[in-house]
Amino acid sequence: MVEPAVTIEGLLKRYGDVVAVNGLTLSVPRGSVYGLLGPDGAGKTSALRCLTRGTKFDGGRAFIAGLNVERDIERIRPVVGYMPQRFALYADLTVMENLELFSDLFTVPRADRMERLPRLMAFSRLTRHERKLAGHLSGGMKQKLALCTALVHNPGVLLLDEPTTGVDPVSRRDFWEILLELKKQGVAILVSTPYMDEAERCDTVGMMVDGRILVEGAPAELKSRFPHRLVAVSAEPLFAARRVLDVVQGVHTTVLHGDAIHLVVDDPAEIIPRVTAALEKAGLGQRSIGEVAPGLEDVFVYEIRRCQGQRGKRIGGN
Repeated sequence: MVEPAVTIEGLLKRYGDVVAVNGLTLSVPRGSVYGLLGPDGAGKTSALRCLTRGTKFDGGRAFIAGLNVERDIERIRPVVGYMPQRFALYADLTVMENLELFSDLFTVPRADRMERLPRLMAFSRLTRHERKLAGHLSGGMKQKLALCTALVHNPGVLLLDEPTTGVDPVSRRDFWEILLELKKQGVAILVSTPYMDEAERCDTVGMMVDGRILVEGAPAELKSRFPHRLVAVSAEPLFAARRVLDVVQGVHTTVLHGDAIHLVVDDPAEIIPRVTAALEKAGLGQRSIGEVAPGLEDVFVYEIRRCQGQRGKRIGGN
């Protein structure tokens, strides 16, 4: 059996009375992408900082490339590329100067960098910007440069903390195309994200809240485990329609989903006529209604409610 590139067992991190990471356990095989999916405050950043020893953890164990993070961090650094949440490069250096600096920090031999740096620039589509100051790059290009600096020493493991937050959709797509190419090359990637569409691109997703993983699995597997069925209703005004649907018999939960309301039900054929009648009685029209397949967002919201024992039918919004 091939040893995972990253293994975390019962990781615990406290900040005073606050438990930021609560018994986190996961593994990331080589050539795969593991996505930590969760909102702000879920503990994603704290977990990644523990793996880089940017912060000490209070319990549990972690291994990278078979090496103990607590004991062997100096031996681990050459095999890990870490990209923090915030842009942390030198704004007054050019793109190429930043890459040269990080090559020096990781003692990349001159012969290797002469081949590697142009390849990274081309790979990330930064070649024509190599003389531009890093501080003058767009948000998407800054993130690509940060990724390149994390790759200059050819690491086998990438730890990425919400790398596309605040980046435009086109740059987000380009960034993920780069990650998936790295995955093909055998790199193990542990990435945190608040975005459902990015989680869909991962081989394994760990849905994280309050420092712990509620559920994990492949995106398709997680959606297949959803124990109910969904009816999507598009009606206006949205919040007034939701108040009506909250009390329809047979509706377990109402969830805001963009400009629609997702109803968690057991039998759509039975519920749809009730919903239509309830909206008409309230003087509210509907633009569309019908059964839909659950997405990761539906699964995440359901798991939060199930694991935290939330009461009432509503999740999200007013």
